[in-house]
Amino acid sequence: MAKKSPSFTCSECGAVHTRWSGRCDACGAWNTIVEERPLTEGAGALGGKRGAHVPLTDLASEEAPPPRTCSGLEELDRVLGGGLVPASAILVGGDPGIGKSTLLLQAAARFAEAGLSTVYVSGEEASAQVRMRAQRLGLGKAPVRLAAETNLRDILSTLEAERPGLVIIDSIQTMWVDTVESAPGSVSQVRAAAHELVTFAKRRGCSVILVGHVTKEGQIAGPRVVEHMVDCVLYFEGERGHQFRILRAVKNRFGPAAEIGVFEMTGGGLAQVTNPSALFLSERGQPAAGSVVFAGIEGTRPVLVEIQALVAPTPQAQPRRSVVGWDGQRLAMILAVLEARCGILFAGLDVYLNVAGGLKISEPAADLAVAAALLSAREDAPLPPETVIFGEISLSGALRPVGQMENRLKEAQKLGFTTAIVPAGGKGVSVAGMATTEMSDLAAFVGETFGAG
Repeated sequence: MAKKSPSFTCSECGAVHTRWSGRCDACGAWNTIVEERPLTEGAGALGGKRGAHVPLTDLASEEAPPPRTCSGLEELDRVLGGGLVPASAILVGGDPGIGKSTLLLQAAARFAEAGLSTVYVSGEEASAQVRMRAQRLGLGKAPVRLAAETNLRDILSTLEAERPGLVIIDSIQTMWVDTVESAPGSVSQVRAAAHELVTFAKRRGCSVILVGHVTKEGQIAGPRVVEHMVDCVLYFEGERGHQFRILRAVKNRFGPAAEIGVFEMTGGGLAQVTNPSALFLSERGQPAAGSVVFAGIEGTRPVLVEIQALVAPTPQAQPRRSVVGWDGQRLAMILAVLEARCGILFAGLDVYLNVAGGLKISEPAADLAVAAALLSAREDAPLPPETVIFGEISLSGALRPVGQMENRLKEAQKLGFTTAIVPAGGKGVSVAGMATTEMSDLAAFVGETFGAG
């Protein structure tokens, strides 16, 4: 049997090298390349021993769904898929200061009060600081046990002895594995710490929630393999200038992905928002040019938000295109379709687009609402305030139907809207009290709504 050659890995970026060198060619870091021994030569070598026979089942096997523990925070339970599943591993990421620790401390208190033995391990704060936050949130008497430690070996030894039902690690970037020769927060440390904690969760039936820092691009720092290890990946989003916070599931093995929970940051912590549509539209005033209400779907729930646009002449040779809460590339596509298919030029005009309330929209169904907001701002022509708009725009200028039209219309009707502009070609969905106007292409929409085309 041929001997396996050693492998050298950069502890900062995870790049693999065939030999050791002082500087990593991938990230440029110095003295970060360490040798990783193959499994057949390490402490856990197979050594030619036979493994135990693994029992196999077929797809027709019927197993009871996993039991869940509800926290009482309906928005959190919704994002988790109906509650916390035993032996699950959850990764929560978000910008600094957005409220991750506040949310998880409130969740820890609720789970503990529900009878789930809960341990909160902080690697960033002392226990006294966590207690101060708990008292400020009115959770000083919650039966949550605290620890301030970064040595993973000591943490796992404690958890083996205590046998809790839920462990919260704040944060995974501060954990230190003494068998890995790199600083805490490096790729190797984060990968090793996450692997040990997820293995512990599966072996002991204990749920583990890991807090992860994010990069300036908004992705969770560290290797992407961590997101593959865990069962659920949640992002805590929001703008610091807004009181709204969005908890979004981007991966969930026990529930629907892309589900969201909405919270409001208050002086007493995070408060649940059971009707986010009403809250996102609560500050909407009199009809104004560039303001359009979009009926969207986030996960399984319909959400109405206001899309705001501003179009103004620019003194610069290169007009500005500024977007908050939407995809900038998609805005460029909508502007190109308006110019190519409808003859409406935006050359020499600055374009600003904003999704009110700090919500980030990703679904293509917002195309028509964005186009309507841009045209309304350009023509200085407000749309009727009781109208909602949704639809996808193709590069040919045609309007394509979107999913869950009935749920969108029902949510709009519930909030007092009476008119909807939707793409033609749907299933003829109608809702009592809602008058729908179907449009086949963008040029027809522009001609009928703004008298141009």
